[in-house]
Amino acid sequence: MELTPSFVALLQHFAPVFTAPTFRTFSWIVTGWILSHRHRYVTEVIFSCGRVGIGHWSRFHRFFSHAAWDLDTLSMSLAKLVATILAPGATLLWAVDDTLCRKRGLTLYGAGMHYDPLISSRAKSLVSWGHDWVVLCLIIVHPFWAPTKVFALPVAFRLYKNRQGLTKGKKAAKKGRKPAKKASRPAPDPDHRTRPELALELIHLAAGWFPNDELIVTGDSAYGGASVLRHLPPNVHLISHVHPKGALYRPAPPKAEKAKGPARKKGDRLPGMAGWAEDPERPWTELKFDQFGFHATVAVKTIEALYYKAGRDRLLTIVLVRDLEGKRPDQMFYCTKLDWTARQILSAYACRWAIECTFENCKQLLGLEDPANRLPKAVGRTAPMAMIIYSLVVVWFHRTGHRWLRFPSRPWYPKKEGPSFADLLTTLRRVSYEEKTERLLPRRCGLKTWIAQVTELLSRAG
Repeated sequence: MELTPSFVALLQHFAPVFTAPTFRTFSWIVTGWILSHRHRYVTEVIFSCGRVGIGHWSRFHRFFSHAAWDLDTLSMSLAKLVATILAPGATLLWAVDDTLCRKRGLTLYGAGMHYDPLISSRAKSLVSWGHDWVVLCLIIVHPFWAPTKVFALPVAFRLYKNRQGLTKGKKAAKKGRKPAKKASRPAPDPDHRTRPELALELIHLAAGWFPNDELIVTGDSAYGGASVLRHLPPNVHLISHVHPKGALYRPAPPKAEKAKGPARKKGDRLPGMAGWAEDPERPWTELKFDQFGFHATVAVKTIEALYYKAGRDRLLTIVLVRDLEGKRPDQMFYCTKLDWTARQILSAYACRWAIECTFENCKQLLGLEDPANRLPKAVGRTAPMAMIIYSLVVVWFHRTGHRWLRFPSRPWYPKKEGPSFADLLTTLRRVSYEEKTERLLPRRCGLKTWIAQVTELLSRAG
């Protein structure tokens, strides 16, 4: 089975990343991954792309575990393709976050116990065994074919390994042996990197790919601390949270001529969030938002200050937000881009929610959690393939696929405005199937209606 030629032509952009034989395997894997309706195991991908019995199946396994290609090089080609087609000449908006892919097996490379938001509550945090991926996405705001939606396209990836992930788990002691003495706390691993450090590495990669462009990165409070904010590249700006109890300071005053000692690094401390909110000398400004990820009327206050614990002496725009309906607690955000208004800052941060939708779609529709690879290189390549395919499907739809968009007839859902990713994936499958069946049947054939129904059923996603 083959995908539509317009999508196959898109894959040619990645030919320089691979050798010729490996690129053919890459094309088959992408084809099988998109057409499969079951778990995205490598063997299922072989079956879905129609390569069963054609050559040895080990070539597909070795594509992930041994083939000579680099994931960062593939990510660079993907990022430049997305920016060229979907955001030419625009300021590049990015989002960074992490997601948990649940797994089984103590010997699985890089797996560990990680916080699981799906089974946790505010009262109790729970963990699950699996892989934790830090992902950098390029945000596409309101494309012409979906003017009310925002899409986050994954382009760069890093596997976070905690202490369990570094050791891959250990077997229990055999029965009959004396219990070992309590070992002293092991020394920290010099190769271990935290999630913010991995995110910073991805940000530096993106900054190197687009050295002449301005990058705006959004991240939640986990990616807004000192380990990221203090080490940003010159062409990157960051929007993130300020801790509710975070200390803000005025900029340092100039040093007096006759003063002794070094110059001050920060000015006087400003009131905390509660004191700032109640300050009558700084009135609230009302802003109404009705966009993807943010539908509310809020009151805001803005000030330029130092968030010294995170950013040292870097001047930031601080925005205090209060929900007028009382559904959300007061929050503070900061932005390193000083000429942006509160509306621009909050609107850009709200678009970050698209990365959560991307994780959900990749897990439910593209089998992000399915691969069962265990070798280090295979683990580091297989899961990102699902997210790369997500970006490719959106790029194809933006370029040519929107012409063939067709919503199914559903009288109980008459107000559907824009396509979801499931509609994009369905369109790609349907176009690929219809191009094959139209050649086989004459124009007047009684089977056309039945084949159209079967094609629609095979193409449906979600």
